[in-house]
Amino acid sequence: MIKNTKRILLETLIGISLAIALSIIGVLISMSCNAQGLNKILKYSTFYTAVNGGTSLSNDQVWSVTSGVLEESVIETPFDYTLSIGLRKIKRFGYENRANTFYNGTENSYSDAATLGRLDGFEYLFEADFVRRLNVNYINQHHFIRYVADTWVIKIEYLQDGFADIKYFEASQRYRQRLGDGKLSINIGTVQRLSEPYGFNPLADWILDNGTIHYTYLAIQEGYHISMDGLYFEPDGTIVANNQEVWEEVVIPRVIDDYVEDQRSSLNNTVEYSTVVGFDYYHFTKDFWFHSWGNLMPYHLNTGGEYSYYNYKGKQWLDYSTGLIFGYRFNRSLGVFTEGRYSKYWNRQWHNFSVGVNYVIF
Repeated sequence: MIKNTKRILLETLIGISLAIALSIIGVLISMSCNAQGLNKILKYSTFYTAVNGGTSLSNDQVWSVTSGVLEESVIETPFDYTLSIGLRKIKRFGYENRANTFYNGTENSYSDAATLGRLDGFEYLFEADFVRRLNVNYINQHHFIRYVADTWVIKIEYLQDGFADIKYFEASQRYRQRLGDGKLSINIGTVQRLSEPYGFNPLADWILDNGTIHYTYLAIQEGYHISMDGLYFEPDGTIVANNQEVWEEVVIPRVIDDYVEDQRSSLNNTVEYSTVVGFDYYHFTKDFWFHSWGNLMPYHLNTGGEYSYYNYKGKQWLDYSTGLIFGYRFNRSLGVFTEGRYSKYWNRQWHNFSVGVNYVIF
């Protein structure tokens, strides 16, 4: 009873804080929704759209023998491309250099993942990338609205990384405290995340005692069937394999992929309520710059959901994200740099980095 009361109370407080966050952002937007205010919101923002592409893998000749006859086939991979559409208003940090005249969607700004911007105030990013890479299609999206005040921060964010198979909506409300000369600040608050139930394993019911999957029975349950003379049929009656090797190496992986995707898409999204603590440090001179940030979610509310990640883990866990941008010029010729970010949410991890040395010959 006491545990349920505490859970309900915490959910209520988190709900109130989220409502306050949305209300503040709504008021800020509504106050600016006149001609002058709208111009202020859009001033210095950039809308961009571009298509970037290039050659993918070269065609691959494949030889096989069927019934004693040598057959040749060619595996073709279409060209790679990325269609980018975006709108951004983010003040560049001192170390960020606009090398290109125009935004073309290929820019990789690590600082977009930082909790705080260079200046206090209202900033936003809306970007969607439609990608085909090695004949695999996926979508990447990153949208956020952020308002940074002297002592508090509100951020609403949606991220989808098709390559890393992660997609979530996140809202956070934080108290912010500057330390020392203001370069370092710490923050603490609450986070609400909406996502698919990443703790759910669609194949759990099909795992045998020895750890393998009873894939043939799974395929039969999905409508496939096997004739007495060793032919394998799709649910619509089409022959998909005429021997066990093709059945196991070609058909079964597709059956499992389709089953997992159907099971995952059939479940409703879940909401995670968490506490968050974080830091942000920014120092810049023309010869040395250091920008780092981090967020840690050590406590998560047990909402009792059947497919919640708390139910999957059976205990608390740590979710976190961090980033680092470092650069140093030894002299006018030699310089080194390191940039990267890493995130771990639920049972997903994704990261990117860049490390290098520049030497300019005069």
